[in-house]
Amino acid sequence: MAEVFDTITEIIKRRRSIFPISYTDEVVPDEVIRQLLENANYAPTHKLTEPWRFMVFRSAGKKRLGMELARIYKVSTPAALFLQKKHDSITDKIDRASCVIVLNAQLNPDKVPEWEEIAALACAVQNMALTAEALSVGAYWSSPELISGLNDFLELSNNEKCFGLFYLGYHKEEPRPANRTPIASKVKWIED
Repeated sequence: MAEVFDTITEIIKRRRSIFPISYTDEVVPDEVIRQLLENANYAPTHKLTEPWRFMVFRSAGKKRLGMELARIYKVSTPAALFLQKKHDSITDKIDRASCVIVLNAQLNPDKVPEWEEIAALACAVQNMALTAEALSVGAYWSSPELISGLNDFLELSNNEKCFGLFYLGYHKEEPRPANRTPIASKVKWIED
């Protein structure tokens, strides 16, 4: 039991966002992606709504996603604020990733409040991030404002909403320590 605890603690403390700029050209195999998604499926979910809905973008699909996000940036940004460098970085970041998983939630307002579905999705994404770390795959959850314009492109139903992009790629970054303040400053113990 202690060995399992030590392993999960190490993975939790080692997990970091690894950004696409650090990804290598090595392809993350489909089987690894399936393992991440399978572990995501075991997140806690109130009333068993299992709200997470994932869309895996690879190859030409990934390129189409990048082009759509760049298009949304171009049409939604006033000309005076438009930056070609930012426009180009949108597609570049997606190109660098081996895979981009779009993070959607199917909302069930008749069963549970939206925040509970978002919390369940976040737990699912944490399961994916921890699995990626355990498998030495870099991962990064991005939630740019542009995702609010993806509904038609993703063909989302009225009760679905996009909450971000999960980038995956192998990398050669050295582990770095977490930047956290002590937990004692964030906890109150109430015993009487």
